[in-house]
Amino acid sequence: MTDLLHQAPTGSDFVVQALSRDLDRLVAIGTKGERLTARGLAEGISRMQQVFESLEPRPRRAALLSRNRLDILPVNSGLAFAGVVATALHPMGSVDDYLYVLEDAEVDLLIYDADHYEETAAALKACAPGLKHVLAMGGEGVGRNIGEAAAAFAPKPLTAPVVAPDSLSRIAYSGGTTGKPKGIMCSHGSTATSTLIQLTSWECPSTFRHLICAPLSHAGASMFNLILLKGGYMVVVPGFEPVAVMQAIQEHRITSVLMVPTMVIAMIDHPRFAEFDLSSLEIIYYGASAFPAARLKDAIGKLGSIFFQFYGQAEAPMSVTVMRRDEHLVDSAERLASCGRPTPLVRVALMDDDLNEVPVGTPGEICVQGPLVNLGYLNKPEETEKVFEGGWLHTGDVAIRGEDGFFRIVDRKKDMIVTGGFNVFAREVEDVLTEHPSVRQAAVIGVPDPKWGEAVKAIVVLEPGANVDEKVLIASVRERKGSVQAPKSVEFVDALPVTPLGKPDKKALRMRYAAVAA
Repeated sequence: MTDLLHQAPTGSDFVVQALSRDLDRLVAIGTKGERLTARGLAEGISRMQQVFESLEPRPRRAALLSRNRLDILPVNSGLAFAGVVATALHPMGSVDDYLYVLEDAEVDLLIYDADHYEETAAALKACAPGLKHVLAMGGEGVGRNIGEAAAAFAPKPLTAPVVAPDSLSRIAYSGGTTGKPKGIMCSHGSTATSTLIQLTSWECPSTFRHLICAPLSHAGASMFNLILLKGGYMVVVPGFEPVAVMQAIQEHRITSVLMVPTMVIAMIDHPRFAEFDLSSLEIIYYGASAFPAARLKDAIGKLGSIFFQFYGQAEAPMSVTVMRRDEHLVDSAERLASCGRPTPLVRVALMDDDLNEVPVGTPGEICVQGPLVNLGYLNKPEETEKVFEGGWLHTGDVAIRGEDGFFRIVDRKKDMIVTGGFNVFAREVEDVLTEHPSVRQAAVIGVPDPKWGEAVKAIVVLEPGANVDEKVLIASVRERKGSVQAPKSVEFVDALPVTPLGKPDKKALRMRYAAVAA
């Protein structure tokens, strides 16, 4: 039996508390100008909860596929209140990727954006036998219109479900060493801890008028609880487009926005940048990929000392470390390359391969303990055991801690490439490339790029006498895996360098092509 006397609040408890007062206050503005009050959101969540609870058989796992739209806010919370474990499908993924996730997570409910994914939803419904229910936001096709279904229910007072902190809340998919995505099992306790870290360690604007331009199904919704608890509101735009974002900042006098570095760079480099009044911005929250120090300094020069960095990963969401606005020292390239210092609700150590903590100034893998850490990988006990070796979460990121306590990430132990804030895993791209009959071998690496942070680069060995245009190979990856994973360039070579064990030597490739990029 759950010990309610001593149990910490969950994310749903935060929502109930935030939506129980000042009911007429604005909480969100949609992509088409729709305005949502606290009362309207609470009623929407209740209706969605009742929709999900009325389905037969009762859904256990749901997948959401959508571009940014206001419906996502009550849908996401409605799933949590109904006790349904949620999984977000990346808006730029492929049908093959989605099918793998649906099967691996045993998804029985698909909720999709009918304005953009009708054809995809039809393909998934036809090919995923585990789907029992399909609901559509914004229309009706292969799925029943979820808004019409919700309108049939009268709203009830919100009551947070009673759940154990270590019970499963959602499954976030990331790439794996085998080339297949890994389902990261996030607990209710981890989700609540992420919000508590934001409440205790994140700087906030004087009033939250927050712009959401990142995908709401992913990072865009990561500040939902914080903004509601602080009494602010969100302005949702369809996605990131520099001019549209700057127009929204000017029009709504936006005080905060969450971006990946690529977005910031695209904005400050845009030829129309000077046309817009962005002076209302008090904070730009950024993370998810490296921000080149020179470009960060440039951004601070153009926008002011308004940058707040967070470092984390899906296995320990959002905030393992943070770097506050006044800690961005523009005259120190080393500080601007830092990811900050650990937050109070986690224990962080830099360790060598033998699980010994390394001295200050020595590279070591960032390892984490605490209630922020996930429950492990779905259906992957061996990988779970490995990532939790020694009782620590091994992030795969290698960093150096300075005398001042700031961490600076210098490398990654895995082959993950972070381009424009999105994770790309080399093996997945290599598998597509080597399916081409003209390709004998392929190695994919990330190379430094001033816009994307890292750019995906493919080094390819062709079959003897074969000839293929690099555009053909790039297009093949784009078609199979989406535009994010498509290489920005392809280099044809006679042979790949190999390690003593005969494996492609990616370290040598990175050194070679990093120098070329520089």
